[in-house]
Amino acid sequence: MGRTMCPGQDTMFWSADDVFEIPCGNCGHEIEFFRDDARRRCPKCQHMVKNPKLNLGCALWCEHAKECLGYDPKEKLAAGEGGASLVDQLVDAMKMQFGKDEKRINHALEVLGHAQDLIKSEEGDPKVVLSAAVLHDIGIQEAEKKHGSNRGRYQEMEGPPIARPIMEGLGMDKETIDHVCDIIANHHTVRGMDTPEFRILWDSDWLANIPDVYPDFDKEHLSKLINKVFKTETGKQKALSMYAQ
Repeated sequence: MGRTMCPGQDTMFWSADDVFEIPCGNCGHEIEFFRDDARRRCPKCQHMVKNPKLNLGCALWCEHAKECLGYDPKEKLAAGEGGASLVDQLVDAMKMQFGKDEKRINHALEVLGHAQDLIKSEEGDPKVVLSAAVLHDIGIQEAEKKHGSNRGRYQEMEGPPIARPIMEGLGMDKETIDHVCDIIANHHTVRGMDTPEFRILWDSDWLANIPDVYPDFDKEHLSKLINKVFKTETGKQKALSMYAQ
């Protein structure tokens, strides 16, 4: 039996502030956003607009999460002083690593948002999935510095040595750390990596990258691309809904 909609995601539980309008940066047309929309396409000019008020926490941290997911993510993922969640601490570490690089920070947060969505329907360890989502590109600046390139294979080389001490400093278990580092080390070239957590991260990254990497593809070509490269059914259907319909 499929999972029902999380009550925290159901609009009947939302306040008036959770649905709002943002002007399109291209034509100025007002676009209606829900709090958990990562992007929406402007109906007037078709420009893809990011949600500046994206709420990434709802799916896993709201009061209804246990009812939806079957476990309490606060118990499973909470860690650190002051009750700060593990995800929050990883995001802080990622932002510190990237500094003023808003492009890379925003990309990581967008991938995290997609991963939070996919983990509700796909099997996988949320701790591994969300940690990998936050840290998957953590080596990109070092790749540019050492190799003069941000190509995927260089990111895969430089990412794990940065990600590992971040996770160790947060007291994460070795099994999780090793799995996340393996995902980071394969998130562009795969090389036989095929765990449920990897598949979710792969699709989440693709969901964020499609508009930037394939801006000129029409819906027919996007549909073919999505059916070819996506690894989870939930990710594939979300991509088709976002970009090919």
